[in-house]
Amino acid sequence: MDLQFTSEQEAFRQEVREWIRANLERPFSEEVRDPAHDADSLVEVRRRWQKRLNSAGYLAMGWAPEWGGRGASEVEEAILLEELARADAPQVPNFLGISLLGPALIHHGSEAQRQRFIPKMLDCEEIWCQGFSEPSSGSDLASLRTRAEADGDDFRITGQKVWTTFGPWSNWIFVLARTDPDDRYGGISFFLMPLDQDGVEVRELRQITGEAEFGEVFFDGALAKRENIVGDIGEGWKVAMTLLGYERGGDTLSNPAEYDGYLDGLKAGVAEAGIGDRADVREKIGRLVVENEVLRANGLRTLANLAAGNAPGPESSFGKLGWSEYAQRLTDASHDLLGPQAQLTARTPGARADVDWAYQYLWSRAGTIYSGSSEIQRNIIAKRVLRMPTAR
Repeated sequence: MDLQFTSEQEAFRQEVREWIRANLERPFSEEVRDPAHDADSLVEVRRRWQKRLNSAGYLAMGWAPEWGGRGASEVEEAILLEELARADAPQVPNFLGISLLGPALIHHGSEAQRQRFIPKMLDCEEIWCQGFSEPSSGSDLASLRTRAEADGDDFRITGQKVWTTFGPWSNWIFVLARTDPDDRYGGISFFLMPLDQDGVEVRELRQITGEAEFGEVFFDGALAKRENIVGDIGEGWKVAMTLLGYERGGDTLSNPAEYDGYLDGLKAGVAEAGIGDRADVREKIGRLVVENEVLRANGLRTLANLAAGNAPGPESSFGKLGWSEYAQRLTDASHDLLGPQAQLTARTPGARADVDWAYQYLWSRAGTIYSGSSEIQRNIIAKRVLRMPTAR
């Protein structure tokens, strides 16, 4: 297994770095601290950044050229995401459409669907959100109860979706709904629906961080056209599993790169506090540095397997489990070592300018839940990687 980058890959890294230096006006953390910005204007910052990435050919790079990509390898995509994280670039607002729906359309959608939705998705003319989770169906997604009932050639959707990321700013939603109440997996279909229509209500969900980036969506007989079903009726679960495979396999190197910046901020903070030479502080930070290198090594192993032609498997659960729990240990350490200063939010006088520790601490609490909880990841590892016997 070769964990080294080739000269061509390193040249691509340098190309990306130079492009970012020329095009990123300032780190996104600085945009967030700017009191001139509110939630809506920050979305516009992210929209402009997506358009720049798309124009430069750095968006959805792994897709075929006919769909706006460049047929890049997984290694090149990982390098791009690593450098964007290292530069603290904004996350594109259409990340759910590009990382999840786009691949699902390429694999399972019709030609008409790909022609209609992909170009506007890439150029951020239309923003997408995901309608999967429900109040009683999260990790056990197949228990969803939102229903789709035939109405002539089309369908009417009734039910509720929750934790709808970017729902308040989205134009379209991809929805799993039950077309057969008696078939747990085969009774689910995959619909593409506009949010601006009768029978749809989007409500903001205020998070513990103070943001309202999530929403909950209520459907009351909303129209879902048959032409916008991805795959056949009853194939929604198969389409969703393709989509979730991309969600759980994309952060091979970007998380460790992001944590590098946090670790630099933590080291600077303890130095300014005059405790950087204490043995217990050095041990705590040293352990965090080593753990981050383990995350990076695991990401390189995943990339090496992909480069060798091996499809991502259940081993990807190691990555999700690792980075989500590490983020909590890292932000816990910031509060232990920096004290009350780590509790100051970005725009508070006296807050650190390098890392918004209060925000990162609160946000990290969710990391062990979304995209498959830590309990789910441990079960996958136990059953499908370690082949451990199940209880009877």
